[in-house]
Amino acid sequence: MEETFSTAELMKLNSLNQDHIDFLTEIGLADLGDRRIGDMDEGGLDVQILSAHTPSVQNVPGQEGIDFAYRLNRLLVEGPMATYPGRFQAFATLPLQSPEAAADELERTVRDDGFLGVLTNGHITGKFLDHPDLEPVLARAEALDVPIYLHPGYPADDIYKIYYGTTRSEYTEEYQDYIFSGSGLGWHQEVLIQAVRMITYGVFDRFPKLKVILGHMGEGLPFYYERIANDMGEPTEDSLEKPIDQYFQDNFWFTTSAFFQDNLLEQLLKYISVDRVMFATDYPFIESIKEGTDWFRAVDLPREDKEKIAFRNAEKLFGMKV
Repeated sequence: MEETFSTAELMKLNSLNQDHIDFLTEIGLADLGDRRIGDMDEGGLDVQILSAHTPSVQNVPGQEGIDFAYRLNRLLVEGPMATYPGRFQAFATLPLQSPEAAADELERTVRDDGFLGVLTNGHITGKFLDHPDLEPVLARAEALDVPIYLHPGYPADDIYKIYYGTTRSEYTEEYQDYIFSGSGLGWHQEVLIQAVRMITYGVFDRFPKLKVILGHMGEGLPFYYERIANDMGEPTEDSLEKPIDQYFQDNFWFTTSAFFQDNLLEQLLKYISVDRVMFATDYPFIESIKEGTDWFRAVDLPREDKEKIAFRNAEKLFGMKV
């Protein structure tokens, strides 16, 4: 359920240069046909929940962004979901710079096209989902009873310069700064910060039934869980309705995407119920789907728990049947 796609139009919008586009094309990001199905079959993966490549259309304002999001959503319905029935589901792409329109598009995709929720990609012009401007999207997701998948996005320019930039150009020839700010580290810190912001600043008190998914084995949460619970517990005691760590148990689900390591899964399950953990691969940004499915088949867990992670928890969360 963190299985990414793109289009030529989207890659041109969000890529660094032609080399970046060539890389994304080579790994199959835009393939929504036989290559993707073949990779799924090789790994024994029945269903992918598709989502648009970060940052999707979040940098496109106004009607242009609204129209772009609609085109991407309809592309999935008319393309892979129709061509390969039962093999693909989808998270909506939303024009988040226009929150009311984004909420309407979320409702349209869920009610008319059967989408399972929405995937967001980091900050929206400097705002995270705890910002009041974005409450229409949160309210609609809660009303529709569909989750929001918090995927990473690249930092704002000023944050990028402070945390990841360097004046030594010899160290940026291989895009070290770009990767440092993304999959190398920055992405995972940013998603966890957004999740804690949502709790700390009352999102789940205002929207108590809102459901949120974190990928990448919790984006570092298992490592920091006790520190967050202990150090943030006292300062939020009077402002939140529940202990801060309780929100992770009540409002969050977690996936294994790209982190195929037994010790990390064990650490996640130390703090989070097995009923809240779900399998994902992060295709096509992994060596192969089979790498992930082979790892999970070999994990030493009771059969009942493995079935929950593999598909039963997803069936329950999304109201679907594999």
